[in-house]
Amino acid sequence: MIEFYKTFNNVTKKIAAPEKGCWINVVHPSTEETEYLVNEVKVLPEFVKASLDEEESSHVDYDEDEGQTLVIVDYPNADDDPNNKTLLYTTLPLGVVIMKDYIVTISLQENLNIEDMAEGRIKGMNTELKTRFLLLLLLRISQRYLIYLRQIDRESSRTERKLHQSMQNKELIQMLGLEKSLVYFSTSLKSDEVTLNKIMRGKLIKMYEDDQDLLEDVMIEIHQAVEMCNIYSNILSGTMDAFASVISNNLNIVMKVLTVITIVMAIPNIIFSFYGMNVEGLPVAQWWFPTLLAVIACLIATWIFKKKDMFH
Repeated sequence: MIEFYKTFNNVTKKIAAPEKGCWINVVHPSTEETEYLVNEVKVLPEFVKASLDEEESSHVDYDEDEGQTLVIVDYPNADDDPNNKTLLYTTLPLGVVIMKDYIVTISLQENLNIEDMAEGRIKGMNTELKTRFLLLLLLRISQRYLIYLRQIDRESSRTERKLHQSMQNKELIQMLGLEKSLVYFSTSLKSDEVTLNKIMRGKLIKMYEDDQDLLEDVMIEIHQAVEMCNIYSNILSGTMDAFASVISNNLNIVMKVLTVITIVMAIPNIIFSFYGMNVEGLPVAQWWFPTLLAVIACLIATWIFKKKDMFH
């Protein structure tokens, strides 16, 4: 999908064909659309390929011959998991190509950050101001990280309450999924932070004085997201360790109770084995005596174990 947008009198509108100063939004392009980008728009093929690589990490690249700059950032993404009926959080790359006449965004799938830009929800957006456009997009992505981090925190608290009531594999798997999501976020946020530091130097992308405050806002949001991610990751990791200890302790209690029951049940076996042997000279060789002896021995053993609190 390829769409074209341009800002007229502070209002961003969709246009039919690319114009100078417009924004070209590309989402999961087909082979024909990729060829159009390379041949007609003149985006470098390696920039398109890098933007569509799911494993591509955040970085800044510049081609001096063509005068094009590629900025790849990782943005957060939330998908529904039909098996566990919960959200899975991952990160995906988003490529921003800054050209002389256009600014091009290339992504693997539709995302809320691009939708917000296209629908005019971002204040101060202007497709002709390429540096500001990039910084506003980065600000929106960093804010999206914060939103999803708060969702992860709420989801982990809700799952933790369920685990207090009944410790089931479903809740533990959800906690593991959230922990994995935080690892994805932490790795991507650190890469985005490095990319922002390169942008801040102003060597690869021209920085204007009016955009300095916006860049500082983006850095503050990214730093806050990194700190929140680390805090939530430590909390979740500590919670998982605590529940692992609880599960291990519960298993030990069950094994202890079963062992005590086995010992108590073994006492009648020993007594009946003696009286079941084909020998003479056993005391009171009547059926009632070994039965009474076994019952008394079991009661004494049960009382001793109960006194030592071995049934809890």
